[in-house]
Amino acid sequence: MNNLKIAIQKNGKLFAGSESLLRDWGLEFTLTKKILNPCNNCQLDIVLLRDDDIPEYVKQGWTDFGIVGEDVLYEQNKPITIVKKLNFGQCSLVLAVPKNSKIKSLNDLQNKRLATSYPNLTKKFLKKNNLNAEIITLSGSIEIAPALGLADAVIDITQTGQTLKENNLTILATLLNSQAVLIKNKQSPNFLNQIICKSLIPKKLILAKS
Repeated sequence: MNNLKIAIQKNGKLFAGSESLLRDWGLEFTLTKKILNPCNNCQLDIVLLRDDDIPEYVKQGWTDFGIVGEDVLYEQNKPITIVKKLNFGQCSLVLAVPKNSKIKSLNDLQNKRLATSYPNLTKKFLKKNNLNAEIITLSGSIEIAPALGLADAVIDITQTGQTLKENNLTILATLLNSQAVLIKNKQSPNFLNQIICKSLIPKKLILAKS
């Protein structure tokens, strides 16, 4: 139970990249359906969590480190240190409108309805642009909101833009470019001094400070 712990997404868009990165660092492990998965060659446990839960686990010190998307981190706005950007899981938080919409500029959003699963980042965007709009918070299937008459526009994450095209939406603005980042609790021990294993982790992270 004294092992350091790093949380990664248990499924979803960052899982494969996170697993691959840890193996590239020289860690040897077998991931199971269990939440806690120990490494075989290192005093480190891999914790499988929902993406949205990782920042809170790190903030509270329940895990020492985590791999999470910048979009999730900035939406939650928790006091967490970013150790390194990891160069995978790239995506963008965008504002998109139906192709036949009368909304052609940001000013046209005034008093309109925006569907999103990122209400905090949406509020910041509206405030920055001096806009007043209704925010409709959804947990999924954001792209179909305009077609169902629920919203006039959406603010959602996209990687290729394909899902937006399939729902007849076009991008009007980009709020945030995101990728996976390594985060740590401010009170967590120094990764370089605490991990005891013959691996590439120290070399990777000693070059990573930014």
